[in-house]
Amino acid sequence: MNRVTLEKIVYLRRIDFFIMIQIIISKVIPEGSSIVLLATAASDFGSVGLSEEDIHYVKTQMDVQSAHIALNKSGRWFFVQPVDPAKDTAAEKEKMRRNAAKLHSSVTQQKIQSLAIVDLTGNDVLVYAFSEGMVLSNYQFLKYTTKKAEKLHSLSVLTIVGTVEPTGIDDLNCVLEAVYKTRDLVNEPANVITPVRFAAEIKAMGKEAGFDVQVFDIADIDKMKMGGLLAVNLGSTGTPTFSILEWKPGAKKNKRPVVLVGKSITFDSGGHNLKTGDSMNDMKGDMAGGAAVAAVIYAAARSQLPIHVVGLIPSTDNRISPDAYSPGDIITMYDGTTVEVSNTDAEGRLIMADALTYAKKYGPELVIDVATLTGSAQRALGDQGIAAMGNASREIMDKLKNCGESVHERLVEFPLWEEYAECLQSDIADLKNAGGKYAGMITAGKFLEHFTAYPYIHLDIAGVAFADENASYRGKGGTGAGVRLLFEFLKNY
Repeated sequence: MNRVTLEKIVYLRRIDFFIMIQIIISKVIPEGSSIVLLATAASDFGSVGLSEEDIHYVKTQMDVQSAHIALNKSGRWFFVQPVDPAKDTAAEKEKMRRNAAKLHSSVTQQKIQSLAIVDLTGNDVLVYAFSEGMVLSNYQFLKYTTKKAEKLHSLSVLTIVGTVEPTGIDDLNCVLEAVYKTRDLVNEPANVITPVRFAAEIKAMGKEAGFDVQVFDIADIDKMKMGGLLAVNLGSTGTPTFSILEWKPGAKKNKRPVVLVGKSITFDSGGHNLKTGDSMNDMKGDMAGGAAVAAVIYAAARSQLPIHVVGLIPSTDNRISPDAYSPGDIITMYDGTTVEVSNTDAEGRLIMADALTYAKKYGPELVIDVATLTGSAQRALGDQGIAAMGNASREIMDKLKNCGESVHERLVEFPLWEEYAECLQSDIADLKNAGGKYAGMITAGKFLEHFTAYPYIHLDIAGVAFADENASYRGKGGTGAGVRLLFEFLKNY
């Protein structure tokens, strides 16, 4: 089959996003629904229909364990999740998300379809966190599984019983749906999510949520002389795209926009610096930063956040071919900077640099980029944190870090000292695209900083964007890392 025919077949495939269960609010427990009680030993269990014998059993178990307690009442399940209502710290919220993931396993095992969350503690924050963990645990990517019915999670209705703030639940539903969309995009294979197809999906998201999308094709990119994006694309048989997303509400709080830049390498072979071993296996996920940026703006628009935000997503794949760019090549970037290519597998920073230069057009208050940029960030932090660095104010960086703690997408700040720029000096060009063998996540950030002229933060999500094994409510495969963090930041901006 020739390439043209294959592209036509691939492009006709639809991306059918997995339907997320919506969290709904009710004053009463839905008839026949199983129940999870968020409770302490002092809670009034009789108010939800438990017998004295059941209450004695539950309280006895709560004295010896913190895991959920299960009661089968004639085929209707009651789960009791012990809670410390005095705590609504970041650590306690994360504990609730993880407890929800554990309970979700029991829900799936018992094939429960409807679950009602009844809070007996009065702590809405922990109710939100538990609901969040349950919905994120219910995500599946089964598009290419022929026996879906055998593997499909049973839970389809999640109800919070009581008085919680409807706006908070609406926002939570929006951001969780954005995480689902990010995971779907990251989990799609590279022969489906090409740069052109990715841009089409972004347009569809914009139409659904009500934000503007403009897509530059290869002719536009060539006319603008975006040398980094064009160079990385040389080895590809497909074409690059540059997508501009904008959510600009009428009653915006910020005078100048916040700009988000997302790396979107739809497949990264490493080019002539070919990846080895199993390091290429997950490289369909090298567009996770771009997917996160699109999803954050989707959530912002759906939630009607009063923040003017722009997204810039450069997209190509990085393949090896006789035409591919090579070590030793000189590239002229969008801003005129000349770059000596020392490593073709340091391609993400090249396409991001052109986008960061383009961001200057907006005179932004702040620019944050999100990228699966370096293996060194993953080696340093594993799958537990995001490498952060930048020149934005201490106040902005601390706010972002606090948001990361709140949603458990934690940031570890690294310095951008001037000495790190010495590793990027070239004898024959303005810069090299890669530094030495040490502090690779920092020298990558230092390279990107060269193309900025505004308050700037760089987020390297290489370690957290894709999970090889099931990671609690983060799941397996694309995690949607960065979406909840940036939504939380914009919501409190």
